Amino acid sequence: MRSKRNHGQRPNYQRASIADEAARIMMERGMTDFRLAKAKACERLGLNTGPLPSNEEVEAALAARNRIFHGDRHDLQLRRLREAAVQVMRRLDAFSPRLVGSVLTGTATEHSAIDLHLYTDTPETVGAQLAALGLEARTIQFQHQWRRGEAQTVPGYRFYEQDFEYLAAVFPERRRAHAPLSRVDGRPMRRANQREVARLLDDEGLPSAL
Repeated sequence: MRSKRNHGQRPNYQRASIADEAARIMMERGMTDFRLAKAKACERLGLNTGPLPSNEEVEAALAARNRIFHGDRHDLQLRRLREAAVQVMRRLDAFSPRLVGSVLTGTATEHSAIDLHLYTDTPETVGAQLAALGLEARTIQFQHQWRRGEAQTVPGYRFYEQDFEYLAAVFPERRRAHAPLSRVDGRPMRRANQREVARLLDDEGLPSAL
């Protein structure tokens, strides 16, 4: 049965409406699960049929919301997150850290964690280094894919530094040359090393936010 609120809407308009509502939910709740956000958006909009937007469309709506509703405040928050990322990456340099996710792509919200990829064949040494740095970390696991439909479990850590949450996935050295697939578009994830993030900050031309 078609929802009355869905009646007469063109597919493209409906997709855009769901994408925008899903983006709003992700911003409000700090949600990172695109599928769940789209389901919640359909529920809020009273829609139960029709085409769903892609994860890329939701990410684009999220970027647009950041730009339209938060403007300069979002730019400042994003800079703070990137500067904090560089500081911790320097302290974890032995593990060839890479910044990934929303802090790198620019779609981070006030709820976003700083996502890092670290590389070592002995994951426990990351925990030892975090402890030596005075950072209390909790072990967690991540699911990543290098081929569609073939998810693998990866060890990692969650920790906090100042006001920032970090999620660090630890990969074996052999994975350094090949990024896992993005949950947004299914392509290899964009990654940036410490120098690349520092260059990104320089290109912004804004004063330090920390």
